[in-house]
Amino acid sequence: MLEEIYNGVFKISGDSNIFFLKEENILIDAGTPTDERMVIQDISKIISLDKIKTIIFTHLHYDHIGNYSLFKNATFYASKDAILSLNKDKFKTILLKPLSDSFNVKLQDIETLKLPTYFKIIYTPGHTKGSICIHDTKRSILFSGDTLFYNGYVGRTDLFTSVPEKMNESLDKLKKLDYDILCPGHDY
Repeated sequence: MLEEIYNGVFKISGDSNIFFLKEENILIDAGTPTDERMVIQDISKIISLDKIKTIIFTHLHYDHIGNYSLFKNATFYASKDAILSLNKDKFKTILLKPLSDSFNVKLQDIETLKLPTYFKIIYTPGHTKGSICIHDTKRSILFSGDTLFYNGYVGRTDLFTSVPEKMNESLDKLKKLDYDILCPGHDY
């Protein structure tokens, strides 16, 4: 389902959430493979898929990277720790065998992406070692991936690349941020 949550900021909700920032032409996460048809239909209402140039992954679980192949002209970014986890063990990082077998994207370190000054990358290990959040200070939006959900719920920390001992520290970082809109990876 497509929803404009802020002027030029779109949410595509399925099993997981995808966010598109029209002004910057940035997609945050790519959704789960089972939502492919919906992703194509909803994003195509805003922009042609081949015109999306930048995709930022909040982490590399299958439900956040699953439709990467739809974006033929995009460069994909993740944290250095996420990339290291992927290089060490694709299955334990992605958590879905068919996708981990076929995922052959050359990921770029998020540190190499020239973002507007109002975008702040926050490293939030816990759900995964390489989890990140994106704080859009211009619009007062926090894109929290699977670190923080509505009503204070947090992402699981019992998965292969989880770092449970870091979750509270990551949540403390987010508590210090000033934002009006929370955009989590899932609507729970």
